[in-house]
Amino acid sequence: MKRAEQVTFGGSGLDRVAHLRGDPAALAAARANPDAASILMWRGKPMVSGPDGDRLVFVSMQHPAITSGHDSAIGQPILLGQDDTGPLFATDLSGWAPEGLDEGELNRFLDTSLQSYPGFPADHVFAELRQVMTRLNPRHAELAATAKALIGWHEIHPFCARCGARSDIVQAGWQRTCPSCGAHHFPRTDPVVIMLITHGHSVLMGRSPGWPEGMYSLLAGFIEPGETLEAAVRREVWEESGVRVGEVEYLASQPWPFPASLMFGCRGRAESAEINIDPVEIEDALWVSRSEMMDAFAGTHPVIKPARKGAIAHFLLQNWLADTLD
Repeated sequence: MKRAEQVTFGGSGLDRVAHLRGDPAALAAARANPDAASILMWRGKPMVSGPDGDRLVFVSMQHPAITSGHDSAIGQPILLGQDDTGPLFATDLSGWAPEGLDEGELNRFLDTSLQSYPGFPADHVFAELRQVMTRLNPRHAELAATAKALIGWHEIHPFCARCGARSDIVQAGWQRTCPSCGAHHFPRTDPVVIMLITHGHSVLMGRSPGWPEGMYSLLAGFIEPGETLEAAVRREVWEESGVRVGEVEYLASQPWPFPASLMFGCRGRAESAEINIDPVEIEDALWVSRSEMMDAFAGTHPVIKPARKGAIAHFLLQNWLADTLD
């Protein structure tokens, strides 16, 4: 697919400088570089600025926020990469507790709450990444997604999976090593297929329980061990909707750090139109015609709301409507 890397979180070409991660001297030099900067994260939310929250906030490595002691259990900035401005890091401030924090707001389907860290201008706020992801330029989106995924992995993998001892953060945040048994652990990424399944001029859409009323998206599911992308597409569609799929083709991928997935966008052709959903898997599934999907994208469909803008499902549907999947 020619437009594949135009999907959100893809295509910025960030130099991740992996060769610096295991070189203590080079890493120390990068941190001491006067041009080095860090983005700030709080409970998975990047600090953004501007009236529309359309850009990440970068601070120097000597900024009080980094040395405040509000860091999380990670305890060190993570090296994300570098560009022509200098080395780029991410610092997690999840150890900070905002006054009057509403935990319920953070756990909603879409967290619209904003948190203001002391000492920053009023328009510098921590915002849910899904809320601002389409406003960020490709480089900022990639940095935020990488930071969220890495920090999230460290938060839930502090112990060695082999022997249970607490592991150490090494390789500038890109690896954990167990001091007890010597095992090495690397950031987890879960492969997921998400598929645009068509039958004639209609596309198969489904919805999960708990989604906002009217919201439908493409079917998706985790790839199992020993399974190809094509086999996963056919299995997941059959399990969720009872639809048999024949030809399958890969289209594009998207890092999706909610919490740690890599979405493989595929398209497939259904061999029949009959739907028989598994209510344990999904709440509903239906065929949506091109004209109906155009109405959904325009916001004029009486029932269906389109997939979230910025998600690969929205990207694939948009290109399907424009006949630009090839």
